[in-house]
Amino acid sequence: MSWYHDAVVYETHVRSFADGNGDGYGDFAGLTDKLDYLVDLGITAIWLLPFFPSPLRDDGYDVSDYTAVDPRYGTLEDFARFVDRAHRRGLKVITEFVLNHTSDRHPWFQRARHSPAGSSERDFYVWSDTPDRYGDARIIFTDSETSNWAWDPVAGAWYWHRFYAHQPDLNYDNPAVRQAVVEVADFWLDLGVDGLRLDAVPYLYERDGTSCENLPETHAFLKDLRAHVDARYGGDRMLLAEANQWPVDAAAYFGNGDECHMNYHFPLMPRMFLALARGRRDPIDWVLDRTPPIPPSCRWGTFLRNHDELTLEMVTDAERREMYAAYATDPRAKLNIGIRRRLAPLLGDDSRRILLLFSLLLSMPGTPFVYYGDEIGMGDDLDLPDRNGVRTPMQWSDAPHGGFTTATPYMPVIDDAVYGYRRRNVAAQRQDPGSLWNAVRRLLHLRRDHPALRRGTTVWHAPDDPALVSFSRRHDGVSIHVVANLAARPATIQGDRGGIDLLGGGPSPTGSWTLPPYGVRWILEDR
Repeated sequence: MSWYHDAVVYETHVRSFADGNGDGYGDFAGLTDKLDYLVDLGITAIWLLPFFPSPLRDDGYDVSDYTAVDPRYGTLEDFARFVDRAHRRGLKVITEFVLNHTSDRHPWFQRARHSPAGSSERDFYVWSDTPDRYGDARIIFTDSETSNWAWDPVAGAWYWHRFYAHQPDLNYDNPAVRQAVVEVADFWLDLGVDGLRLDAVPYLYERDGTSCENLPETHAFLKDLRAHVDARYGGDRMLLAEANQWPVDAAAYFGNGDECHMNYHFPLMPRMFLALARGRRDPIDWVLDRTPPIPPSCRWGTFLRNHDELTLEMVTDAERREMYAAYATDPRAKLNIGIRRRLAPLLGDDSRRILLLFSLLLSMPGTPFVYYGDEIGMGDDLDLPDRNGVRTPMQWSDAPHGGFTTATPYMPVIDDAVYGYRRRNVAAQRQDPGSLWNAVRRLLHLRRDHPALRRGTTVWHAPDDPALVSFSRRHDGVSIHVVANLAARPATIQGDRGGIDLLGGGPSPTGSWTLPPYGVRWILEDR
């Protein structure tokens, strides 16, 4: 198996993590200085959100230069030093590859809009004389966009954008675009990057009469990209698809093991929260029953929260209403088709429920992704616009600005009575044996120490009590039985054969036994 089968991936924005030069922005110098923190926590790979030059109208996903570092975060030399220091500590590095669209300030788009129709420069993007084409494609950002077309007065034509109007989509029917994209991938992989996260990958191509998602041409391009990466880099680099699709469509991005190595399991994530809200496992059972098998070389990426809203695209209308009622009682929390909240506020800062979901994330099959700050229960700021409320600076200590910077930070550090940096920070929690940080660290280290939790086959059980999630991970003769109680009441499980409770540190009960509300056990079963 490859490194990404064993990984625990930590997601962070360079801008949000640590300021190394005192200018108010996180940077590669600050991130490099914090690598030992990540190793101590139990992280094995780092996923960096966009750090490229950008107008920052979409937090860096509006790229204006694919082959440079935004000066606010450092230089290419700083990036290369960061990669080197990460690799010395055994950490892998995954970077964003925003390959569906650029910023409208990218030189490619500026050249396209000033070039005549039909020219090779104009054909870098998707243009039309009418905004009526591709009418079956849904609008993704429903809170801010009313069309997938925008008028450009310089070009005298409409251009296609699946996201914000300032993010025109590249034209993948143009061979020059495909070649340019491959060259960008090579640029970062040549610098030592271990994985590329392919942002918004389902939307690369457009065809009339379709939803313009998951088209055969997209899969053909990915096969070509994968073959190129494998041939050039010897098969040790990873491509990660961001495909927010139903399981059968998402699984298609693995191909036959010849497209992406990894893909997020977006439909699973909201159903973990739905199951917790109901106190029943049936939403998890439902989505797992509809998840097809994948090639053994491939891997689902699992997560609880990330830098976006908790997306509810992959649930039914009734389930969405249920989720809003449970987790978005503050109307400011709703964004697009989702909920813009961090993990701790979503769960009412209930450490039992937080650790229950972390315990499932780190024991279920797949490669887990942890969002920065969730290990200390960081909060969010709903007064900030769009998704910025879940992207505030990391809270390192009770020093001014949370120890993130000695200057005025680019964005306010959270300073409220519950989640503010004065009471919720890394330094304080590392010193507290009963803190969330220490509990999460323990889970991460147990996962590291037990290959069954990383590589084991999975056998799902069906306890009589619907509040219980129960499964076994088995590897090389070792079996770990995971049981979690989703309900706010005790739940009884029948017939466990006994062993060592890895979370409790003592013998596990045999026969019939009871889990407390939101309780979890990882049982290393007797052979």
